Amino acid sequence: MPTLRLSALAALAIAAAFLPGLARADEGIVVYNAQHQALTEAWADGFTKDTGIKVTLRNGDDTELGNQLVQEGAASPADVFLTENSPAMALVDNAGLFESVDAATLAQVPATFKAADGKWIGIAARSTVFAYDTRKLKEADLPQSLLDLANPKWSGHWGAAPAGADFQAIVSALLQLKGETETANWLKAVKAGALAFKGNGAAMKAVNAGQIEGAVIYHYYYFGDQAKTGENSNNVALHYFRHQDPGAFVSVSGGGVLASSKHAADAQAFLKWITGPAGQEILKTGNSFEYAVGNGAASNPKLVPLADLQAPQIEPSTLNSKAVSDLMTAAGLL
Repeated sequence: MPTLRLSALAALAIAAAFLPGLARADEGIVVYNAQHQALTEAWADGFTKDTGIKVTLRNGDDTELGNQLVQEGAASPADVFLTENSPAMALVDNAGLFESVDAATLAQVPATFKAADGKWIGIAARSTVFAYDTRKLKEADLPQSLLDLANPKWSGHWGAAPAGADFQAIVSALLQLKGETETANWLKAVKAGALAFKGNGAAMKAVNAGQIEGAVIYHYYYFGDQAKTGENSNNVALHYFRHQDPGAFVSVSGGGVLASSKHAADAQAFLKWITGPAGQEILKTGNSFEYAVGNGAASNPKLVPLADLQAPQIEPSTLNSKAVSDLMTAAGLL
């Protein structure tokens, strides 16, 4: 009997090594998550409920986790990387650390919201906006372009969160659209005339309190606050730059499977789930107020439709975090 019992245990061990269904109960997948934690937790819970695959989240920000993955290389315990903005995805992709996304998953999202090389895919999106104090500014007073904020008349009257990945993604789009010289000049004006805040929420709160007249942020901070008490946004409205302006930039949140993943099939299944109907429905009905990007997926009805934003066309995988970091450092913003 002991010999038979030992043989049975050995057989189970061998099976667990080759069958994901047996291994996943103990291991599941590890997601390096730079997206908003509550949103990814909703995705993870829904995915686990539907598939039985456990998801362990390790949370951080875009730059932190992107650099960590590059440092860890093939030794990383991560199976999946999720970001708020695409420059961190490009950083990891350029290091050769992603496996190709399954074709069936890529087919769920339009080309606008995924990397041209097929190594990562968009999972959500967010729009750049100018949040302004309705008590101080009327529509005729608003900047017509993001570049207008370099005008000395705006000096001391607006703010942003330049140290954050969100603002750096916007600068990356500006660099792509206008080139290094114009971007560098704009950043000098930002340094000279904009108030710096720790986060988009803090910048919007300053607008609401009358400390500044406007701020460059992402749209969902406003909608998220309005859905709660509105205490940090009741004096605020959003201005959409439109007209393919750099200020109309729509940032793509990305997801990719690490080539070093030991649970590649489950990791690919997770990406397919969050970009599919169930995962994108969470964006529509949840409280993240980020845009759904899946084919035919509807976003929260409170949002301005993506098609109406008139965003500039930018290949998300070309946004360069290092070049932006260098320019912002030279301007004294980092």
